[in-house]
Amino acid sequence: QGYVVRISGGNDKQGFPMKQGVLTHGRVRLLLSKGHSCYRPRRTGERKRKSVRGCIVDANLSVLNLVIVKKGEKDIPGLTDTTVPRRLGPKRASRIRKLFNLSKEDDVRQYVVRKPLNKEGKKPRTKAPKIQRLVTPRVLQHKRRRIALKKQRTQKNKEEAAEYAKLLAKRMKEAKEKRQEQIAKRRRLSSLRASTSKSESSQK
Repeated sequence: QGYVVRISGGNDKQGFPMKQGVLTHGRVRLLLSKGHSCYRPRRTGERKRKSVRGCIVDANLSVLNLVIVKKGEKDIPGLTDTTVPRRLGPKRASRIRKLFNLSKEDDVRQYVVRKPLNKEGKKPRTKAPKIQRLVTPRVLQHKRRRIALKKQRTQKNKEEAAEYAKLLAKRMKEAKEKRQEQIAKRRRLSSLRASTSKSESSQK
């Protein structure tokens, strides 16, 4: 038919997947980590030894995945003669903009891909997805509120820190004065003791 296809993978009779770069037609057990084909890690940095089949094609394969590289003269019935349309249009605001080449000023809501719903005995109606990441006045209001609350918090923390520093300085000053008083008291007492002992010795 003139078709050129590329082998993109497959499974053997027991369901083990073919892995690119393993030049054998049997099975090998490889230690696979994140980023390898034929393995999905369950934890971060996890590695596991998995059975994979080599990439050389032989008779004992149950499935062989092919990608058409070049089309031949005739269509393959049921494969290349039918085009299946996309079921759903884009939901994200930026993706809708990209699809219709819209600028930031254009209203995205008018360009939403609507899905027709025609049921027997009912009025034909259309269904549109809820657009995500759409910048509305409410979203902007929420953002403003968030920023205002953050500013309030920082201001409050600043004031509280200043108040605490003031209180700490006051307490330190009080403690210092108390200490100095105690030292002065001790000095007075020791000088009194010294003077009394001197007077007693002179009387003798």
